[in-house]
Amino acid sequence: MFLKNSRYYNLPTVTATDALGHAVQAVMLRRLPVTDGEDTEIRDHDQLDVMSHRRYKDGTRYWHIADANSELEANELVRTTGRRINVPVK
Repeated sequence: MFLKNSRYYNLPTVTATDALGHAVQAVMLRRLPVTDGEDTEIRDHDQLDVMSHRRYKDGTRYWHIADANSELEANELVRTTGRRINVPVK
């Protein structure tokens, strides 16, 4: 269902019913691990995929940065210049 580099790969799924009564598949909630990282200041035009490529040599691993922070919408992490976020070392 998900690519191997997805944060949702290999997670168990559940069947739920949406507001219209349709059965839908969803991944179960997962606990986010406490992550060691570096305090990083956001600069103009920073993007998570570019930061991930610089750090991990893989732009698709941007979700490691998103998971290390408490923002619900990943792109909010880089929206404000000067904001400080945690960028995992791994």
